[in-house]
Amino acid sequence: MILLILVIVPLAASIVSFFMKKQTLMLGRVAFGAVAIELVCALLAVARVAHEGVYAAAGIFSVDALGAIVLIIVSIVGFAAAWYSGPYLRVELSKEVIDPLKVRQYFVLLHLFLFAMYFAIITSSPILAWVAIEATTLSTAFLVSFYNKSSGIEAAWKYLIINSVGLLLAFFGTLLFLYPMLSTNHLGIVSWQSLIGVVGLDPFIAKAAFIFVMVGYGTKTGLAPMHTWLPDAHSKAPVPVSALLSGVLLNVAFLTILRFKLVTDAAVGPEFSRGVLIFFGLASILVAAFIIFIQKNYKRLLAYSSIEHMGVIALGFGFGGLGAFAALLHMVYHALAKSLLFLSAGNIFIKYSSTKIKNITGVAAVLPVTAALFVIGFLAITGVPPFGIFNTEFLVLSAGIKDHLAIVVIALAGLALIFAGFLRHVVAMVMGSNDKGLARGESGVGTVAPIIVLAVILIVGSFYIPAVLRTLIISASSRF
Repeated sequence: MILLILVIVPLAASIVSFFMKKQTLMLGRVAFGAVAIELVCALLAVARVAHEGVYAAAGIFSVDALGAIVLIIVSIVGFAAAWYSGPYLRVELSKEVIDPLKVRQYFVLLHLFLFAMYFAIITSSPILAWVAIEATTLSTAFLVSFYNKSSGIEAAWKYLIINSVGLLLAFFGTLLFLYPMLSTNHLGIVSWQSLIGVVGLDPFIAKAAFIFVMVGYGTKTGLAPMHTWLPDAHSKAPVPVSALLSGVLLNVAFLTILRFKLVTDAAVGPEFSRGVLIFFGLASILVAAFIIFIQKNYKRLLAYSSIEHMGVIALGFGFGGLGAFAALLHMVYHALAKSLLFLSAGNIFIKYSSTKIKNITGVAAVLPVTAALFVIGFLAITGVPPFGIFNTEFLVLSAGIKDHLAIVVIALAGLALIFAGFLRHVVAMVMGSNDKGLARGESGVGTVAPIIVLAVILIVGSFYIPAVLRTLIISASSRF
C-alpha cells in the first residue's frame, strides 16, 4: 500500500496542478503537501526494507536495500526542491521573467518527473524501469527549455536526442539479457531477481549486453564520454530542477546499471563489469577535472562536478568490497551537497541575474546566509574534512590501492585539480566587495530554509550514519 501511495501521490498532484491555472501560491502548497506525503511514504518503505530485507507490493513493485538507498535520496532532495520551488518561482514572477501559466506547467512536469523516478526505483521489472527512465527524459526536456530562450531550447533538444539514443542502446542491451527467456517463450513479467537467475545466458552475450547497458544508461548517468548533454541541460533548467537532475536522476540511472551489473556478474563473474566501471569512472573524473578548472559559468561548474562524482561512484563499484560500501554512501552525500549547492546558486542568480562567474563578486556581503551555505556546499562536495565525502572518497581510493595503484594515483590527481579549480571560482564569487551596489539580504525565508535543512542533514550525516541507512548500505554493498 505504501509503494502504491508513493506513485499515486505525485501523479495526482500533477493532475491537480494542471487544473489550477494561475493560482501560483496554491500550486506551491500542493507541491509541498505532495512531497511531504512522498517523504513519509518513502521513509516508511525504507524502514520496512531495513527490517524485512525486501518490501514488495502489487506484484510489479519491489524495493530491496539498493533501491531503498536511492529512495531516500529522491524523497529528501525532492522535498527540498519542491519546497524551494514555490518561493523561487514567486521571485521569478515578480521580476516578470515568467508568466503564471509557466508556473502551472512547471509544477505539472515536476510531479511527473518525481513520479517517473519513484516508479523506476520501485518497479521489479527491467522493462518498466526503462519506460520510467525514458519518461524522466520526456518530462524534464520541457523543464530544460522552461525559459524559452534559444540556448535553453537548444539544450533541451540536445538532452532529448542524446538521452533517447542512449536509452535506445540500453533497451537493446536489456533485450539481449532477456534473450534466453524470449527464446523459451517464458517472458511474462520478468523481474530483476528472475533475470539474475536466468539459465542459458551466453557469457559473450552477457558481456555485450552489459556494454550496451553501460553506454545507454551511462548516458543518462552523465558518465564521460556520454556526458555532453549534461552541462547544457543542468545549466539551463530552473534551479530546483537542476538540483533534482544532478542530485537525484543521475543516481536513479546508475541504480539500473548496478542492477544489470548483478545480472552480468551472475553470468560471467564480477571482473568484467568492474573493469568497465573503472574505465568510465576514471574517464569521468579526468574530463571533469580539466573543464572545472577553466569553467566560466557556475551552474555548469556544478554540472561538471556531478560528472566527477558519478565517476567516483563508478570507481567504487569497480573496485568492489569496501569501495562499493563507500560508493553507496557517496551517493547520499553527493545528492545532499549538490542539491545544497544548486539551490544556493539559485539565490545567487536571483540577486545577480547572471550565471557567469566573472559577474559574481561579494556574495558574502550581499547574501551572507547563502554565501555561508554555498561555502559549506563547496567544502563538502570537494571532499574537505570533516565532511562525509572526504571519508567516502578516501575509502573508494583505499579499496583500489592494492590492485589498481596507477588508477588511484591518476584519480587522486584529478580530484586535487578539481579542488583547486573549485577553490579558485568560489573565492572569486564569495569574496570581494559589493561593487554592483546590490541591496543586502536574502530574497525570503522560503529560499533559504530548504537549503539550511539540507546543510543540517549533510553535516549531521557526516558524523553520524543512522542505523537504518548503515544496515541498508551494508546489505546492498555485500552484493558487489
